[in-house]
Amino acid sequence: MKITYCCFIALLYHAQIYATALPPFSIFSSAFDGVNIEVDTLKITYTYKQAGELKILADVYPAAGKNRPVVVWIHGGALIMGNREGVPDWLLEACRRNEYVLVSFDYRLAPETKLPLIIEDVEDAFRWIGEKGPKLFHADPRRIAVVGGSAGGYLTLTAGFRVKPRPRALVSLYGYGDIVGSWYSEPSPHPRHQGSKLSREEAFKQVSGKPIADSRERKGDGGAFYQFCRQQGLWPKAVSGWDPRKEPEKFYPYMAVKNVTADYPPTLLIHGDKDTDVPYEQSEMMAVEFRKHQVEHRLIRLEGGEHGLAGADPKLINQAYVDAATFLERHLGH
Repeated sequence: MKITYCCFIALLYHAQIYATALPPFSIFSSAFDGVNIEVDTLKITYTYKQAGELKILADVYPAAGKNRPVVVWIHGGALIMGNREGVPDWLLEACRRNEYVLVSFDYRLAPETKLPLIIEDVEDAFRWIGEKGPKLFHADPRRIAVVGGSAGGYLTLTAGFRVKPRPRALVSLYGYGDIVGSWYSEPSPHPRHQGSKLSREEAFKQVSGKPIADSRERKGDGGAFYQFCRQQGLWPKAVSGWDPRKEPEKFYPYMAVKNVTADYPPTLLIHGDKDTDVPYEQSEMMAVEFRKHQVEHRLIRLEGGEHGLAGADPKLINQAYVDAATFLERHLGH
């Protein structure tokens, strides 16, 4: 089947209308100035930024119509691991149902790239959505919400004060606003962080390559490096280059807990109270700041939930996602 670029883009925006009439076909992909199209997933991949030789990518799941609200998904992985793929099903369905554009982007990963440049990538991704999104995928740059899990939750909360214009709403899934506290800057006692035992030399060898924005491109084991960092309490210094004990103020411009004001976006926090990777108290700390500054917010506590909500009641987890979708609808409209 031959599909021209222009006609195919039109087809993508009307996918819901034509989906039942389309015959099955395999992946069709082509490059148009940094654009890659995947037919079977109704997804377009763009290069939103280039840093030296590294192309940093964003996946866009289009919606029918014009001036559509945008939901941005930011992946987790301790800023060390992960990539733009793996958007959660509940979020894909919420965006499909409401005809929201969904954008999921990569960002450069630590420790090959340090924290300020990681945050710069996040800011540049939102700038790209605002400047190029209306023409490329019919985005309404005035209606953007952000959702992220774990380190993606951290970046979601960071977007709440660093991205301009500010997003309409944030959903942080087991995220955090503090990156110098003892939970990250002291050795972890939890078994989940003791699975890999490397020397310092072996650990840093895992991440000694060139900058990457997708952990699948790293030759070493980023997960083993993360475990080493948690065993030693080295994560803050590894991702930033700064000592959290001697120079904590350098981290403050990158910590949501230090930057909440009355202008901060409405925020939904979802967190398991037995989380041994990102403590539940991290969301409680954000809620305290939100109350202090009278920011609209809600904290959903999932009893017995570990990191990623594992161990919590599945019905309550599902309800939390329903609540998150409703929260997005309320702030983005239709």
